[in-house]
Amino acid sequence: MSTGSGRRILILDGHPDPDPARLIHALADAYAEGAAAAGHVVTRLDVARLGFAPLRTAAAWEAEAPPDIAAAQAAISAAEHIVILTPLWLGDIPALLKAFFEQVMRPGFAFPRGARGLNAGLLRGRSVRLVVTMGMPAILYRLFFRAHALHALERNLLRFVGLKPVRWTLLGNAGGKDAARRQAWLGRLRKLGAAAA
Repeated sequence: MSTGSGRRILILDGHPDPDPARLIHALADAYAEGAAAAGHVVTRLDVARLGFAPLRTAAAWEAEAPPDIAAAQAAISAAEHIVILTPLWLGDIPALLKAFFEQVMRPGFAFPRGARGLNAGLLRGRSVRLVVTMGMPAILYRLFFRAHALHALERNLLRFVGLKPVRWTLLGNAGGKDAARRQAWLGRLRKLGAAAA
């Protein structure tokens, strides 16, 4: 799918708060900076700035997507690599990001209508980097909580629609004021962006 040496990257900023002071937004910026500097083509979607309502019925899910969701689907279709950045809230992704995924991963776009089985995803050929910030230590989330919400997201949604491989970057103790740690994380995201990884 690639044209030239750069890859087409979609950055999906999943923080529900549009306040630019949020760490997730800075991490998305850093990834975008690294990717653009390395010659990759970057598109960005900020879930907090999109206009859509949560789905309430199966009929609404099977209906035509609202304009912002249709634009998001086009961006996903054009991408070779998708970077999803989200905070961990109450052990899971925020409700607005979940509502976005429910809206965007519609039948006819993410998988064929009436599909059965595990290999029906229509979004094959795209890799994913999942970047997750959390207040607890990342090792605690991995070992004690077994990263249950992220495993479910990967298995039940991302891989189901054909997105793989899915790689994780977990950033723990993100609520602190450690400037050196923040700068290290931003540097790490710039390197991932440059590598389109």
